[in-house]
Amino acid sequence: MTKLSVEILERALKRERAARKQAERILEQKARELYTLTQELQFSNKELEHMVWEKTSELKGVFENIIDAFVVMDLSGKVLKMNDAAIDLLGYTIANEPINLIDIVHPDEKQGIIDAFKLLYVNGSVANYQVKVITKEGKTRLVDINASIIYDEKDKPVAAQGIVRDITEFKCLENQKEILLKKLEKSNDELQEYAHVVSHDLKSPLRSIYALVDWIKEDNEGQFNEETLHNFSLIDITLEKMEQLISDVLDYSSVTSENVSAAEVDLNIVFKDIYQILYLPDHIKLSCIKNLPSIKGNRSRLQQLFQNLISNAIRYCDKEEGLIDLDYKDQGEFYQFSIQDNGIGIAPEHHEKIFKIFQSLHQNKESTGVGLSIVKKIVESYQGEIWLESALGEGTTFYFTLKKEL
Repeated sequence: MTKLSVEILERALKRERAARKQAERILEQKARELYTLTQELQFSNKELEHMVWEKTSELKGVFENIIDAFVVMDLSGKVLKMNDAAIDLLGYTIANEPINLIDIVHPDEKQGIIDAFKLLYVNGSVANYQVKVITKEGKTRLVDINASIIYDEKDKPVAAQGIVRDITEFKCLENQKEILLKKLEKSNDELQEYAHVVSHDLKSPLRSIYALVDWIKEDNEGQFNEETLHNFSLIDITLEKMEQLISDVLDYSSVTSENVSAAEVDLNIVFKDIYQILYLPDHIKLSCIKNLPSIKGNRSRLQQLFQNLISNAIRYCDKEEGLIDLDYKDQGEFYQFSIQDNGIGIAPEHHEKIFKIFQSLHQNKESTGVGLSIVKKIVESYQGEIWLESALGEGTTFYFTLKKEL
């Protein structure tokens, strides 16, 4: 072998050793990286296993402790798993006696549950499906079902899960409520009709008494002394009060939420009408702090509400300069109104009493003790509330809320 050949071979071997060392270094680096990655993967796997265990434990806890019955079934309706609430409701334990949901449905509703299963398969879920089921003890229970499809990793339907709520008692109470509401509606109609009849029957003899008194006075003009004439005046006042009382009672009985219409009412026009209708003494100033809103409702009822409260403020003003201010605030779904006066005031112990029918705090010939009862009833028909703040000798502020739209 020539010297040149030897040199070429040595150079080749040298390059090979250098390449091998480079490869070894690369392999060593990759091995370290692989080891580090393996360690990280092992740690991640442990964390993942722990998370899966936690979630499995949580789901198991939810499954077992959920108040409503929870059922897992295959797509044919065969029950695969059920929680304790489902066992208590249906009376079956699938470990000993396999059941199919279709088999425990009431015979009259078999086709309905089959159609519901088809809908579940197509849409992926059904909500608030109500059906009667027969328990192991033979009892019929009405249940509300919310179910959804379970899919595998390839998005293929494999099973279904559902929450089953027993609504038997709830439905029974709901039916009883409907019956009671119908009875109450009928009773209210009869009461209102009775009030109209009584009002008419009572007013007729009152008018007769009016006429008789007038005839007696006309037939005996100039023959009665002052005391007798005064007694006749008292009879007139009493008859007027009785007629007003009958009208107020009829009015009170006819105020219900059912007869509140939904017309738009401009309360500024209502206030203007009240200002013109009411007798306002010279020493009393009635003012509206700002323009009032419009509200949907019954115009005559709203006028009656404001008029009764303003009339009371006028009636019980004892100051040389009486002040009555009407104001309101917008509270979103409701308007809050206030009627403030500087009159005689109302003691705290009477703040609730005054809203009860026939409760009048002062012996006033114009008061029947029904006005504020009507006010409260009108306010409540608009889903509102009424209350007051007052100090004896300083005045009273009535507050009430009215819903903007019923």
